[in-house]
Amino acid sequence: MIALSDSVFLTPEAYLQLEEKSDIKHEYIDGQVYAMAGTTDTHNTIGLNLALLIRNHLLGSECRVYFADVKARIEKRNRFYYPDMMVSCDPKDRETPTYKCFPKLIIEVLSNSTEAFDRGDKFNDYQTLDSLEEYVLVNSKNQRVETFRRNEQGLWVLQTYTPTKENFDIKSINLTASFADLYQDVELEAIPQRTELS
Repeated sequence: MIALSDSVFLTPEAYLQLEEKSDIKHEYIDGQVYAMAGTTDTHNTIGLNLALLIRNHLLGSECRVYFADVKARIEKRNRFYYPDMMVSCDPKDRETPTYKCFPKLIIEVLSNSTEAFDRGDKFNDYQTLDSLEEYVLVNSKNQRVETFRRNEQGLWVLQTYTPTKENFDIKSINLTASFADLYQDVELEAIPQRTELS
């Protein structure tokens, strides 16, 4: 993310008005606005595959799937992020067409430029959402899904899935899906090779 200005502070309301007219997406962190980078073919295909799996699974339910262009509002931290995907089953979220405040599930497809932020500060911010039950990270370099679930004590518990199990679970929406469906038509991004120093 690239900060547009270090000296201009925007209120959430001003940010939402500017974002409505902007040709590119920006995330909002405590008054500062950051331009977002585009995605890759791999990232996009994985996200679309997962969105279709979740959408088909939730058809006819009260839950809604939001893909890429709808913001998550984290009021306790004064933030707006664009998760790759989120699911909300709260009717209050239908009152705000461009952002959601009560997601039960948030999913990020990892990329080189965002992985550290998705695992660190962004996840820390997402944890302040009382409605959030599960945070899922989908790898774009190898077939791996990591799910962080909030347990009854309010602690986040990690479960990692790899193709040795064939399927992975997203328990917040009672979905079991296959790695074959998630990574269908995907060419995994190459992992940068380390060079040995002599």
